[in-house]
Amino acid sequence: MKRKYRRHFDGSPVSVLACVIASMCGAADWPCWRGPSRDGISRETAWSHAWGTNGPAVVWRASVGKGFSSFAVADGRVYTMGNTEGQDTVFCFSAVSGATLWRHTYPCELQPLSYEGGPSSTPAVADGRVYTFSKGGDLFCLDARDGRVLWSRAFAPWPWREGDLKNTWRYAGSPLVAGGRLVMSLGEAGTVLDAHTGATVWESPAGHPGYASPVPFRAGETDALAFFAGHAVVGAEAATGRRLWQIPWRTEWDMNAADPVIHGGRLFVSSGNGTGCALYDLAASPPREVWRTKHLRLPMNSAVLWQGHLYGFNDENLTCVAWETGAARWSERSLRRGALMLTADGRLLLLSENGQLAVAQAAPEAFRPLVRARILKGRCWSAPVLANGLLYARNAQGEAVCLDLRP
Repeated sequence: MKRKYRRHFDGSPVSVLACVIASMCGAADWPCWRGPSRDGISRETAWSHAWGTNGPAVVWRASVGKGFSSFAVADGRVYTMGNTEGQDTVFCFSAVSGATLWRHTYPCELQPLSYEGGPSSTPAVADGRVYTFSKGGDLFCLDARDGRVLWSRAFAPWPWREGDLKNTWRYAGSPLVAGGRLVMSLGEAGTVLDAHTGATVWESPAGHPGYASPVPFRAGETDALAFFAGHAVVGAEAATGRRLWQIPWRTEWDMNAADPVIHGGRLFVSSGNGTGCALYDLAASPPREVWRTKHLRLPMNSAVLWQGHLYGFNDENLTCVAWETGAARWSERSLRRGALMLTADGRLLLLSENGQLAVAQAAPEAFRPLVRARILKGRCWSAPVLANGLLYARNAQGEAVCLDLRP
């Protein structure tokens, strides 16, 4: 049956793919999940953490519906998603004023299970288009100017069995746009579409796609993609989908959600529920395990790599781990779990599960907090985004806030 939807108009060596993403956005824009380089690191340095006793100034607030979608920021606009009364909505706001410029709404179940439910994917913006993906498999390509549907596809519902807890989170991976291609976490090792038409370029066999998002990297002279699927991490040739390698990785409930980190020919992978993390040498065939530890157990949000050290939220704390050895440098319990990003001057922006925003210097010697402030109530699992001096954050109930961090 054809679905109905509504549009409301209100006025290190990195892959060539990653370079293409970065070149498509403004100097401090954040056009997709994990930013222009897909590594959680912003190029921004012109921002201030001198908030005073009352925290950062609030620029605007908005209600966006339940969900865990983060934010994409491009060309003076900010995009996110949420669910209200059985409908998903894609929101486009003015990045500075918070005015609603347009909304795109379509039917989609909330699908909560021991959490609030709603969309987990973050929109991607490229070449004047916005790409969004729902938990139910609805993929839209929208005109960034007014939200008009340019094309759409409905993928098969998540392969789940009634009563099977392993499959209740449904689709969560965020789209990746590069080189005219749209990369999706679909099938057991990804799917690539033509970004202009939505036509399939290549697809992998049906299977558990996991909950992470695709990661571009360079394999020798080849542009490649990493997919953290339900049972393995898979490397594939970007142009054809040919598998380069496959690393088995099993987690309780198949909860593989944190994007891998790839640097210098090595791959870091981690998941929660007591599983832990490992580093692999991709130059070996098959990839060789360099080290394995449980110091980092990333349940949902990815780690960032800065000057030879990884920083990420475990189930109960923020932890720093050495890239080369896996040795734990320090662990900080005051923030418990949460999400983070890093700026080009080595400052961590940390959003705790209970809505506390903290800034800390990324340093392996010790946790070095600079300032803290409570900015939201309720559960906060979505990654904060800093773009052009403004910070965007939200909670699972759908309260979104824009804060002024301009100097």
